[in-house]
Amino acid sequence: MNETEQPKKWGVGTWLLIIIPPLLIGILLSLLIPKPVIGVIKLDDAIYSTSANDMITQIIYAREHPEVRAVVLIMNSPGGTVTDTESIYMEMARLRQTKPVITLIEGMAASGGYYLAVGTDYIFAKPASEVGNVGVIGYLPSIPGVGEETYSTGPYKLWGNPRETYIREMEMLKNGFIQAVLLGRDDRLKIEKEEVLRGEIWAGTEALRKGLIDAIGTRTDAYQKAASMAKVSHYKVEDLRTASGLPEYSYSPYFFQASEEGVISPYPKEAGVYLLYIPPMEKRP
Repeated sequence: MNETEQPKKWGVGTWLLIIIPPLLIGILLSLLIPKPVIGVIKLDDAIYSTSANDMITQIIYAREHPEVRAVVLIMNSPGGTVTDTESIYMEMARLRQTKPVITLIEGMAASGGYYLAVGTDYIFAKPASEVGNVGVIGYLPSIPGVGEETYSTGPYKLWGNPRETYIREMEMLKNGFIQAVLLGRDDRLKIEKEEVLRGEIWAGTEALRKGLIDAIGTRTDAYQKAASMAKVSHYKVEDLRTASGLPEYSYSPYFFQASEEGVISPYPKEAGVYLLYIPPMEKRP
């Protein structure tokens, strides 16, 4: 090298011109990429047509929006109708093909509520949460009779089917329920299916010991577990009811019977077969 030729020395300004533009481009690109979302679906009601339709709308939204990387189902439900429970369960099964779903039982997941919980990837509960009540309940149809002012073309036109058929149907639904539990809990269940089918409700700590849930935890635990299973970080938590455009939720007494004074009972208004926990009625003096 000629003694008169010296290496170029770049000043601070030159270095800044080299470093800052790529840095700014990187920041702008990161702002354009949607932040991963942990979607939240809340079920704080019985499971019937209205609540089921709302849940399915949110499940479909989660499935169709790639920024939603996982879903947390926050539940406090005594269960509800068989068909509405099954509809939600099947939609969640489709969602789980691409995204993890975590359940947090805040108050109760009984009967149909627990049916939905076992259809998710991981179940949290609080120590005093109420879990279980696996089984089916329904009103038996009346014994066919003859009314002077009623005419029907068959003995079961008014009742649908004989009691024996109704009982067989309930037995079939019970077997479907226990199969969902065995499939969902797999080798995590620590009790025999005969004990599960007794219809008992267990506190969260006891449900954990029996393998009906996976852990005692909080909402934060559920969000972190969902993010871990989805392999994302720096996520945000989003209420999918708002995101999917549903109106603000208001509890409806439509599903349960009510007295003339407006007191809501734990009994469903319509006759039928239910995956529903009905607590003992208080005895009046």
